[in-house]
Amino acid sequence: MANIAFSKSNTALIIADFYTEAYKLPHAVERKCVENALALRAAARAAGMLVCYTATVFRPGFPEISLRNKNFSLLKLKAAADMSDAVLRIHPQLRPADGELVIGKHRVNALFETELAMILRAHNVDTLLLLGNATSGVILSTTRYAADADYRLLLVEDCCTDSDAATHDFLFTKIFPRQADIVQSADLVKALAA
Repeated sequence: MANIAFSKSNTALIIADFYTEAYKLPHAVERKCVENALALRAAARAAGMLVCYTATVFRPGFPEISLRNKNFSLLKLKAAADMSDAVLRIHPQLRPADGELVIGKHRVNALFETELAMILRAHNVDTLLLLGNATSGVILSTTRYAADADYRLLLVEDCCTDSDAATHDFLFTKIFPRQADIVQSADLVKALAA
């Protein structure tokens, strides 16, 4: 088990791209990801921790998307549905409370060219509890970036999901342990209550 001792005042819970459609997938439902995330968020709130949410958003017409961007260009070409409201993109059960920070982002990584890093610095945060969808998307991209920025990372495995369960398992067993501690929500809830 990972070392889960951390300073609550220097730690933030980052709920990244926790979208309704992703948490209806069998990989998420079977592992009770929504329930686990709710319990962890309640413990983080009770501990007085900074709780932040991210969601990928674009203005109408998708001006933030370059056609060179392989990941997002199809959204622009297909004139996808409105994706401008970050809060509405978040799973209804995990929507933020008043005063909790919601970061709209235009790329996969939660820290890349967003105000999240500035907010974390303003709160003297050096440790991130990270969870969300997709393991192969925002979790992978943010983990690599945050590790290079010298954040301590605790990845909450049972609150993350991916459309490909084998990819999720591979990342959590082979890749993420190089840069982060892998934790389960129940262990974090206990640590936060202590």
